[in-house]
Amino acid sequence: MTPPRKPFAIHAITRHGLEIAARLKEAFNDADVYVSEKLPPAALADSGLTNAIGFKLPMGPTLGKTFSAYDCHVFIISIGAVVRMIAPLLRDKKTDPAVVCVDDAARFAICVLSGHVGRGNVFAERVAEALGAQAVITTASDAIGTLTVDILGRDLGWTLDDPDRNVTRGCAAVVNAAPVLFVQEAGEPNWWPIERPLPPGVRYATALDGVDPRAFEILLLATDRDLRATHPEHWENAVIYRPRSLAVGVGCDRDTPAELVERGVLAAFDANRLSLKSVRKLATIDKKRDEPAILTLAERHRWPLEFYSAEQLDAAPGIENPSATVKRHVGARGVAEPAALLSAGAERLLVPKRVYTEPGAGRSMTIAIARIPFGPRPMEASDA
Repeated sequence: MTPPRKPFAIHAITRHGLEIAARLKEAFNDADVYVSEKLPPAALADSGLTNAIGFKLPMGPTLGKTFSAYDCHVFIISIGAVVRMIAPLLRDKKTDPAVVCVDDAARFAICVLSGHVGRGNVFAERVAEALGAQAVITTASDAIGTLTVDILGRDLGWTLDDPDRNVTRGCAAVVNAAPVLFVQEAGEPNWWPIERPLPPGVRYATALDGVDPRAFEILLLATDRDLRATHPEHWENAVIYRPRSLAVGVGCDRDTPAELVERGVLAAFDANRLSLKSVRKLATIDKKRDEPAILTLAERHRWPLEFYSAEQLDAAPGIENPSATVKRHVGARGVAEPAALLSAGAERLLVPKRVYTEPGAGRSMTIAIARIPFGPRPMEASDA
């Protein structure tokens, strides 16, 4: 497994660069500072960077070893020199770290690489704020203050269903103020500041019903549904975001195989055309705290696991399939359904209880799904 990246690496090769690096180190105390070994020890002492990591010039070999170890590299070096050094190290916009250049007078913090996906624009603004400098952002959507299609909702936990499909076309449509419709079926409403009007060309709706996909340059869909079969034309002309909008309630017989529980979950999502990428959390009764299959399911998908007492489950409103048998065994009228409802904070189920088993298994599992009721954005006069 690849080790997690560190936040910042700061690189300095001049005396002025040392002073700037020291200011940045004070602002970002988790940063590593790299300095040229040609700088005199007295200059290092004066800057307070006695623990800085020395490197030989040219710095290419050192950078080759450290480039992928940080989220952001801050170079107090000219852009031309930095571009030549990093060029052989670039691989993919989805994985390359952010690169920010600062001039020797600390007047500008310039985002050079990975402005969106790598958060370079954000890092440049943080560096500029720490130095009292001007951030220089050249990414079109950020420069003109419109939607950043490729990272929209990322701070809320949203992911792109397919980072390579229609994203570039979506970015171009938004930047050029072409007709764009954002359809929000699920997820948090503050993907764009609530107090700000939507950018020119962007309209908002809460359902696909009645939407002609050919009337818009691109659709931006925040949904937990798989629309390929049900809305093929919409799907074809859309960038699809997966908000973390689903809570999954599960129950199972003691010692049910983990693989059976996994297949039961997959079957429920496939049958209801829902995306696993939109699961926010998993929930069950507290009597299952030590159930291996449920613990394995949560760990495998990295889903937070919540437990509820029998009393909490029994009191949940919205149970559609109460069971006297379950009540006798665990003290509640159900497990999967009320667990999903309580975890989502919902009053009704998206998918009522399903029972899943396999021939000869002698064990079964139950699953129910609820959608977290985030609520829509306030509608504007120009919205659909």
